Amino acid sequence: MLYQIKQYLKFLKNSSNQHGIHSPFVYNLVTLCFYNKTKFKAYHTLEQYREKLYQNNTIISVTDFGAGSRVFKSNERQVSKIAKTAGITKKRARLLYRIADYFEINNALELGTSLGLATTALSLGNKNANIVTIEGCPETAQIAKQQFKAFNLQNIDLKVNNFETELATIKNEKFDLIYIDGNHQKEATLNYFEMLLHNIHNDSILIFDDIHWSASMTAAWQEIKNHPQVTVTIDTFFWGIVSFRKEQEKEHFTIRV
Repeated sequence: MLYQIKQYLKFLKNSSNQHGIHSPFVYNLVTLCFYNKTKFKAYHTLEQYREKLYQNNTIISVTDFGAGSRVFKSNERQVSKIAKTAGITKKRARLLYRIADYFEINNALELGTSLGLATTALSLGNKNANIVTIEGCPETAQIAKQQFKAFNLQNIDLKVNNFETELATIKNEKFDLIYIDGNHQKEATLNYFEMLLHNIHNDSILIFDDIHWSASMTAAWQEIKNHPQVTVTIDTFFWGIVSFRKEQEKEHFTIRV
């Protein structure tokens, strides 16, 4: 936690808003998407989905393949508490929806379904898009599956498997947007990144969650930024956003959202 506080103070010192952004691609993304104040109808659905989870007192056994939890001491966890402490926040869910809507995604991939809060944001971003989401924990995936059915989210393909195995089966598929929120460890994150390079096209966007979770995650983010195929990166503190547009000069932005 102390590391994250120090990183956040550093972020505040170095970050900016839309002023001074000379890249039209990034300027438009920030002003038309990040800072869009429209009250989208989808926000209501996102809140209903969240509220239904908050009311779910079922206890499940969580299989954790990642860096573990800083909140839970046991793998026996109540669904409502997972949703309140480990799920994507209301603000980030809305932002993820806006990003999916802004880029008019047709195919999206998510690593780490959890209870499906972020998946729902992607799904609502374009109801005609195909959303593939992978979750390693069977009991968590079952709750998400029940929620998707209850909210009639028919464009979601939920796969229960470990990430590496599933990614190997879809290495020839291309995705417009990839959201990575699973194993918050450097080696795993870089491994996923290398595997996902098979799944990108020129206009693909990758979003890495919790890039300042730890010193090793920040180091992983630095390596991703320096990768020769990466052109534009945006650090929002909680997310690292990656673009591969060949027409862009290599540039890094630190943006307050």
